[in-house]
Amino acid sequence: MITRRFPAACIAMSLALTPATRVAADAGDLLGGLIVGGLIGGAIANENNKKRTVRTTSTKRVASKPGISTATRAANREVQTSLNYFGYSAGTPDGVMGRNSRTAISQYQATLGYAPTGQLTQYERDFLISSYQRAMAGGAATYQAIAANPQGPRGLLLDYRDQAAGVVAQAPVAPVAEAPAVMAFAAVPEAPASSGLPNFMGASAGLSLASQCNKVSLLTNSNGGFTTEAAMTDAGFALSEQFCLARTYAIAQGEDLASKIQGFTSDQIAQQCEGIGSAMQDQVAAVSLKPRDQVMQDVSAFVLSTGMSPAQLSGTAKICLSVGYRTDNMDVAIGSALMLVVLGEPVYAELLGHHLGQGFGTSTRSDLSLAWYSLGLDAISNGAVPVFAPGQPERNSLIRKAAYQVGGVSDPAAAQAGAAPQPVGMPLFAVPVK
Repeated sequence: MITRRFPAACIAMSLALTPATRVAADAGDLLGGLIVGGLIGGAIANENNKKRTVRTTSTKRVASKPGISTATRAANREVQTSLNYFGYSAGTPDGVMGRNSRTAISQYQATLGYAPTGQLTQYERDFLISSYQRAMAGGAATYQAIAANPQGPRGLLLDYRDQAAGVVAQAPVAPVAEAPAVMAFAAVPEAPASSGLPNFMGASAGLSLASQCNKVSLLTNSNGGFTTEAAMTDAGFALSEQFCLARTYAIAQGEDLASKIQGFTSDQIAQQCEGIGSAMQDQVAAVSLKPRDQVMQDVSAFVLSTGMSPAQLSGTAKICLSVGYRTDNMDVAIGSALMLVVLGEPVYAELLGHHLGQGFGTSTRSDLSLAWYSLGLDAISNGAVPVFAPGQPERNSLIRKAAYQVGGVSDPAAAQAGAAPQPVGMPLFAVPVK
């Protein structure tokens, strides 16, 4: 009973602290998943103060009600996640089809012209799930299509329905270049080269970071060890080595934190962490488009909107950073790193530099990567404790040199003087006193 009451109490507290104003319309309904993810951080913050007490109040045996099978819960979570994505608020994807989920299903059915029964037919469920999977696979093209559609994610769902029925919404005399953006993106997963729109996946589209790191590891072993500053001949490879090394440390740190949490399985934690990628899709996409300080302002607003304490968010972000890299989910990894930087741990900014410099989960933007690299490396130079390879302080100057070379900066000292990091306002949370 105690185990069941604790998450419910935490959910209630998190919801009570959440402001009514949403950061963005598309991400608002998915924010609930992130708030539930705060339970992870809350468990970390309160771990040392928790004492389990088991009390037997009666010897009378009560017959337990049959529970929901694991397979059914997983299928229900898939439905809830899909509903949330398309703007039908089903609440936290917990696998229990309660009132919110039934209402969301009715809204979904009404949108598509089905009878709003609150109970999905097999076809309705299959179409909903396949549409969600299609949208996620579309990457940046999906985000652009949603932004171009007046109805947002629901409009995208309607377009998928029309395409399945063979209906193509295109003006009969309009040239192909002027066809509606949504239809073009749905038909062609990749943005055309002449469109002028950003490609968030960059040169590494379709390439797994885990696979890349396996190749880098083989080359590092063949070379007899990691690149040193004195022996560096390929700055890009030196940065690849550091990215993969940082990834390994991030995974290990998050798994160590997750192992101390009671009441959550590894799969449950991973399921909750998926909410970060969905809820922060706008902030993650902005990394490829906006300067560092503008991105941090957007992330700060998002962090404030969650209503959770810095300790909760920091613990959750570190665990989800690990999950993102372990499962090769770059949206979760980037979103988690962004939160950690804004929460006052600028060492993690190095990760954003790697993503932008090498194009994993972002477009390849060496020009934007330098500001992130500088923020992380300067923090270490100013006394911050290194998170990645803490026993090798000499790597700091190596990574700085490599980053500036790749960015085409011949005088790192001059560049640093002209791009000193600006102070970032830290979020303030009103935490109720127990």
